[in-house]
Amino acid sequence: MHPPLSCSLRLQRRALLKAAGAACAIGAAACAPVARAQEPRALAVTQIVDLSPQNQDVSRDFLIGSRAAWTDLNARGGGIRGRSVQHVVVETDGSAAAVRTAWKAAYDNAACVALSGCVGDSTAAAIATLQTGEAALAHLAPWLLRQWKDDSDTVFPIFPNYRAQMTHAIRSLAVMGVQQAGAVYANATLQQQLQGLVTEVGKAMGLRIQPLSPQEQRGIPPAIVLFIGGTPELHEYVRHLTLPQGRQCYVVALADANLQVLAQLGGIPRGISVIATQPVPLVSHGMSIVRNYREVMAKLYDEPPSPQGLAGFIAARYTAEVLQSVAGPVTRASVLAALRKRVEIQVGGYLVAYEDRRLANTHVTQSMLTADGRIVG
Repeated sequence: MHPPLSCSLRLQRRALLKAAGAACAIGAAACAPVARAQEPRALAVTQIVDLSPQNQDVSRDFLIGSRAAWTDLNARGGGIRGRSVQHVVVETDGSAAAVRTAWKAAYDNAACVALSGCVGDSTAAAIATLQTGEAALAHLAPWLLRQWKDDSDTVFPIFPNYRAQMTHAIRSLAVMGVQQAGAVYANATLQQQLQGLVTEVGKAMGLRIQPLSPQEQRGIPPAIVLFIGGTPELHEYVRHLTLPQGRQCYVVALADANLQVLAQLGGIPRGISVIATQPVPLVSHGMSIVRNYREVMAKLYDEPPSPQGLAGFIAARYTAEVLQSVAGPVTRASVLAALRKRVEIQVGGYLVAYEDRRLANTHVTQSMLTADGRIVG
């Protein structure tokens, strides 16, 4: 049986995440007193990270990208208005109790002015439900990809959601002349949450998407399969696929799939190509923010660039831009007020803009893990 991540991959990333840098990866209960004791005038942002087996590959890359951005900002730019930013990291197992404890630690930390880049999707959604009242922390640049009704006006996403990702993926299939595809959901909860959206987007694009039964999932797959879930479940699904000689199957996943980790896990049958849709530019793009991400990663970490890492880097850089733009003292209230204006911000070429309180930018890309193990895009 294959583990969610290879041991070497876990050890490498664990070492990176324990590096001192500008971050502070500590237990939720100890978070607030440490921040206050170190520097009374500290300026801190808190990143809550879900490291459960289903989410750790995406969350770790995202966190490393964020850490790289904050380390670079403090080292080269002097932080925000000459004040170093404490990047407080609180790890959780994704459970409701752990997320609540992590959120309370951030809330009780007087130095913390915002939540930034909380990951993954279910954890970011759980945090959003805890945010009520005017004293709430701004919840900006989360990895919150599901549809979200933000009555409290405290959540400020910057990445195109599942709908935008599905629309891009299905449009590309429709252009190829595909009229029907199978759908596989990693678990019943995801199917309940997203099947209606998948059907709706498919219908709008002229593509019929049929959920595959557990029995069908173990048989010969259709030519196109839309997979909804994370990397461990995706790996478990594709490694059991069998194809007749000469047949090809394309498995299209969303941004919760990490192609680099999938390639390292191995065991993917011949004839299977996996396409992952991402809410950020390609890591090979010439955009300024992408070049900066590659340069900082090469300088700080022995870690290849990844879409999830780039997303974490952009999340931190966007947060810094918002903090820098605040009029007057940087406080929870002033940060929240600045975000509620929803001013258009360019982060090294990556546009964050809103329309009627909804994210307007829907730029989505795709990368492919080919049948011979190469990542293209």
